[in-house]
Amino acid sequence: MPTTSTPTHCPYCALQCGMALSPLPTGGVEVVERPDFPVNRGALCGKGRTAPAVLSSRVRLTSPLVRSGDSLVPATWEEALDRIAGEFARVRSEHGADALGVFGGGGLTNEKAYTLGKFARVVLGTSQIDYNGRFCMSSAAAAGVKAFGLDRGLPFPLEDIPRTGCVILVGSNLAETMPPALRFFNELRENGGTLIVIDPRRTKTAEQADLHLAPRPGTDLALALGLLHLIVAEGRVDEEYVRERTTGWEDARAAAMAHWPEYVERITGVSVPQLRETVRLFCEPEAAMVLTARGPEQQSKGTDTVGAWINLCLATGRAGRPLSGYGCLTGQGNGQGGREHGQKADQLPGYRKLDDPAARRHVAAVWGVDPDSLPGPGRSAYELLDALGSDVRSLLLMGSNPVVSAPHAAHIEERIKSLEFLAVCDVVLSETAALADVVLPVTQWAEETGTTTSLEGRVLLRRQAITAPEGVRSDLEVLHELAARLGVEKGFPTDPEEVFDELRRASAGGVADYSGITYARLMEESGAGVFWPCPAETETEGQAGAGDRAPAGGDAGAEGGEAGEAGEQVYRRTAVGTPRLFLDQFATEDGRARFVPVSHRPNAEEPDDDYPVLLTTGRVVSQYQSGAQTRRVDELNAAAPGPFVELHPRLAARLGASEGDPLAVVSRRGRAVAPARITTGIRPDTVFMPFHWPGEGRANTLTNPALDPTSRMPEFKVCAVRVEIAG
Repeated sequence: MPTTSTPTHCPYCALQCGMALSPLPTGGVEVVERPDFPVNRGALCGKGRTAPAVLSSRVRLTSPLVRSGDSLVPATWEEALDRIAGEFARVRSEHGADALGVFGGGGLTNEKAYTLGKFARVVLGTSQIDYNGRFCMSSAAAAGVKAFGLDRGLPFPLEDIPRTGCVILVGSNLAETMPPALRFFNELRENGGTLIVIDPRRTKTAEQADLHLAPRPGTDLALALGLLHLIVAEGRVDEEYVRERTTGWEDARAAAMAHWPEYVERITGVSVPQLRETVRLFCEPEAAMVLTARGPEQQSKGTDTVGAWINLCLATGRAGRPLSGYGCLTGQGNGQGGREHGQKADQLPGYRKLDDPAARRHVAAVWGVDPDSLPGPGRSAYELLDALGSDVRSLLLMGSNPVVSAPHAAHIEERIKSLEFLAVCDVVLSETAALADVVLPVTQWAEETGTTTSLEGRVLLRRQAITAPEGVRSDLEVLHELAARLGVEKGFPTDPEEVFDELRRASAGGVADYSGITYARLMEESGAGVFWPCPAETETEGQAGAGDRAPAGGDAGAEGGEAGEAGEQVYRRTAVGTPRLFLDQFATEDGRARFVPVSHRPNAEEPDDDYPVLLTTGRVVSQYQSGAQTRRVDELNAAAPGPFVELHPRLAARLGASEGDPLAVVSRRGRAVAPARITTGIRPDTVFMPFHWPGEGRANTLTNPALDPTSRMPEFKVCAVRVEIAG
């Protein structure tokens, strides 16, 4: 790495791959490898390697825009900020504080997410705030809290994966969504371990597996229950572990025994011999893991589905032991940190619950406000978007593009258009920003300093490498200026380190305790980051300190249940925080993990004569999320130029479709058109569409907003459709 390079991290997925930025003689920067960073060891996917392309003034916003008639026209910062503040003040005066909404993003730094939540509750006084991370890993978070008392994507570092005996990977195509992570699984197999991939499609990840199970979409819950039934029937339960480290086994066991193998085969399409082989491969090694991603989580029963996979780990003693456990592969760049510090509808910083009086007192003291002034919990992400134009009249949106990314997207687009006022802070003119009344151009990853938290719970420091173009400001500056215009002149600093120091105080003693993490420490730890919880600035192995005690109490049924401080030591601390959780006990009141009894239930929408096929959605390697940034990179567009409909040859034959023919996919919510991509790597009863594009190929026009009752996750991953040749 050249001495003139600035060490930082990729702006895209939750791996937060290490990279460095080196100045070019012609201006701008180029990406340089950072082989010292342990997660990617210098390797980058195409998105990370080309990330500086979006820094170009050719593709990004460099001036505020305000609406004049049907057009957005350039304006000064003063004009734009005054207009936003004036409209927010008007709407609040006419309709009340909850007529103001705030919608954040899982790509915002911890400092921005923290400040956005504070702005909503202290300046606007609204309860109506949530973020697009609700669409990512909220079901896994809710299930983790129910079982373990705590939600952190991975309770162990990725480096543990090659040393375990077996990994069941459920609903993840990480070979395309986070390619540098694939090496951990390749090393697992090189070391003699086994990889089992569960996915309705034979993805690039499934091609690497020792065993690939292709269940019918939406049946992951039944599959997990059938495996647990076999574990019981074959005498593979770790009875001593269950007795000493868990509660609730008898009810969970009874629920699983109702799902006998032949019944599960009829539901899932996975054969009984495959079920038995999965159990054998998972149970024979001394250590094993289950990792889930959006496949089982983005369902209207996602919390129960993840809970069933956790039950599998608990019954076999594969949790809270070295090289074993359940983990969630968080998706967005700061998907983990973004759900910890207050931009969620029910949450305060440190993963505290908004309806917990002790949590309100603690955070209010840090903020210098009356606890009674803080609003209560608000609507979840989809419910907030669905309320736009009716209960919520005005919206501030940061780092999200729901016109492309929300389920039932055509409906959400209409709700956004019905707002009295919309303000968007973004890097580019996304499809949602194009509908705004005011658009503010804000700094990007390379132009600002801030922290993110990776899927491992590793807190990392992104460092500013270049100066933003003239006319661009940071989100922190935006919130500072709006707060001042709305009568709150103090408490909204623009320096990210000052914000982080306040975040540390606000999180102290909470579940996600960052109080022992400082910018200086993040720079000193060879850039490798610090794992939360980390309540002390200096630590050694096994040292107890503030926050070392097991969080207890809280609402186990709610996502991210809050906790007090009681119990014995729950984490083993090291000089880099807490890389591995639960080795001594779980973060529950009694220190035991909790089995949660669950049973299979159908998808919210099953096929019928009018809609006989199942649709599932996902990502491709060269695009990211709604594509707002990656669709502006020529190299990535050349590799993935547009949407497609993946279908099996048998379905194509019934339709009379050939490769490349335009197909219409129709659900009860709308119609999308894209060319056919015919492959034997998908089930005959299922079609797949990637969701990165707007327009007639927008996959989320079709998806079902049916919500999980606990996590409020929409059912992105399965809905009933019909497929026909586009006329």
